[in-house]
Amino acid sequence: MDIRGMRRDYQGEALEEANSSVEPVGQFQTWFEQARKTDNLDPNAMTLATVGPDGRPSTRIVLMKSFDGAGIVFYTNYDSRKGRELATNPLAALQFHWPQLERVVRIEGMVTRVSPEESDEYFNVRPVDSRIGAWASPQSQVIPNRGVLVANAAKISAKHGIHPPRPDNWGGYRLDPDCWEFWQGRTSRLHDRLRYTRVDGGWHRDRLAP
Repeated sequence: MDIRGMRRDYQGEALEEANSSVEPVGQFQTWFEQARKTDNLDPNAMTLATVGPDGRPSTRIVLMKSFDGAGIVFYTNYDSRKGRELATNPLAALQFHWPQLERVVRIEGMVTRVSPEESDEYFNVRPVDSRIGAWASPQSQVIPNRGVLVANAAKISAKHGIHPPRPDNWGGYRLDPDCWEFWQGRTSRLHDRLRYTRVDGGWHRDRLAP
């Protein structure tokens, strides 16, 4: 299979300094709302990149559950590979890809755990099957077969019914960005890239070559 010719020309609208926000959260909010209104599946899905103690990077898809000026929040098992890697190196990167809009957003920064109260609040509004699943899955560990998960879920359901509490090893993380990049696909591969970097408590915006 020859895939060298697989390409298309991007026809996205211009991302100019004059029509973008002077700070990144406002720009992200505008783009995220537009992504929600398109036929993007899971517009809050993002790639999370972490690095292990051996310097080996790893990525996975997680779901953004909130964002504001303090950062971007996602939830997971603290004992998972990403949780273990964040415990030793809290620097991480996120990436959103909205292909229908021909847009990518890249974000870098420091990750910390959210408060137990914030984790409890979110956990308690999750569907009951998702709450049971948080208990049933020893995330990132080797298991002999799927039956282990099913059996674990049945035990938790029998023990806690429809009100399982939040496991101690499950909760939220917040990435506090110090760098954002907004990429807009344009014709002839002359794409638009605006980068925001944190400087002296504010934001500096510049343009990168595609």
